[in-house]
Amino acid sequence: MNNPARPMGITILAVLAAIGGIFGILAGLALIGLGGVAAAVGAGLGGGLAMIFGLVALALSVLNLAFAYGAWTLKPWAWTLGMASQVIGIALQVVYLVTNSGFSIVSIAISAVILYYLNTPDIKKVFGRA
Repeated sequence: MNNPARPMGITILAVLAAIGGIFGILAGLALIGLGGVAAAVGAGLGGGLAMIFGLVALALSVLNLAFAYGAWTLKPWAWTLGMASQVIGIALQVVYLVTNSGFSIVSIAISAVILYYLNTPDIKKVFGRA
């Protein structure tokens, strides 16, 4: 079977998703651990929130690693996973924006560009979404 060539943009997204997934897992585990320590010393709500954010970061990081693999190998399900992870990422960044995180605007813009790119006709065709 003749597999299409992987576009450079998809290669870049796959590599960045893998790097982000690895660092996200580390950050998620750190947040879970710090949240547990904070809860143990009586920080209460702050510790619980840190643990929740850690679990969310962990889940999103696993999605990013799965997308990285799927995009690298041009699996048809990777397009759907990439779209879903970017929409979830935008939703989370909106929540973070409410909590005064200035980097959220940049993250939202990057996710919007990725969503646009994944929806271009040539990229959809590569993933079998014509």
